[in-house]
Amino acid sequence: MAGVSTVPNGSLSKLQSLHGIFAIYKKQGPTSADVLNTLKKALLKEAGVANPNPRKRKKQPLKIGHGGTLDSNASGVLVVGIGEGTKMLTTMLAGSKKYRAVGELGKATDSLDVTGNVVEEKSYDHITKEAFEEKLKQFTGEIMQVPPLYSALKKDGKRMSVLLKQGQEVEAKPARPVTVYSLSLQDFSPPLFTIDVECGGGFYVRSLVDDLAKGLSSCAHVKELIRTKQGQFTLEEHALKEECWTLTDISQALQPCPEPSGQQKDAKKSKSKHKSGPSESKGDDGDHNSD
Repeated sequence: MAGVSTVPNGSLSKLQSLHGIFAIYKKQGPTSADVLNTLKKALLKEAGVANPNPRKRKKQPLKIGHGGTLDSNASGVLVVGIGEGTKMLTTMLAGSKKYRAVGELGKATDSLDVTGNVVEEKSYDHITKEAFEEKLKQFTGEIMQVPPLYSALKKDGKRMSVLLKQGQEVEAKPARPVTVYSLSLQDFSPPLFTIDVECGGGFYVRSLVDDLAKGLSSCAHVKELIRTKQGQFTLEEHALKEECWTLTDISQALQPCPEPSGQQKDAKKSKSKHKSGPSESKGDDGDHNSD
């Protein structure tokens, strides 16, 4: 068939000419880093790079990163920056996100989600739908939140979740201010409940569910978590499924980088003389369960 074959060099040039951000669908199971490596490998392979190793950092022909970790057990929107678009990811970390979470009352786990070990069981028969909705009001607006021990946050350069799995003792990070723009109960069928939450950066849905249940004299953990929106990207309209991780589909979905002003260009030239840029931006802010 005419026009089907591609010239590898041409494809690689096309790939390297992409600069901006787009959204992909992260399925439940793999880590956000695993998903990014799968995407990178698919793009490099399509561009004709033989035996691409997405984990190799040095001399990479492709710069790519994500704008906020999703837990391995979570699914949904994962914003990706490519080329100069990796520099736009810090904006995505601070921006608002929407989640739908299914929680289970009566059982608490060490990870605060279904992947952990049950560490406490309490009754929940006393909790009514009305009491639950009333409690939600206390977690709306500017609140203080303690991040989960099992998270992408780091201690001495290592992720706390990794240190815990190695058997090391880890102290909880201090409570920090986070923002909840909206919080609503979608379904209440004890022990299960479903909530929708829109929040700012650094927020953990796992901690919210844990705190909610404690406030109701019970305990709970997250069974299912879906990020339905991040910034301008929604799950329904923008998140590319794995079969669409192609040069053509990404080119069409890409939100390009804004053109730098003359002053920004001069500043960039001055900065590049002193420091070379990162080969990859991960964009981790511990958005774990908001990652």
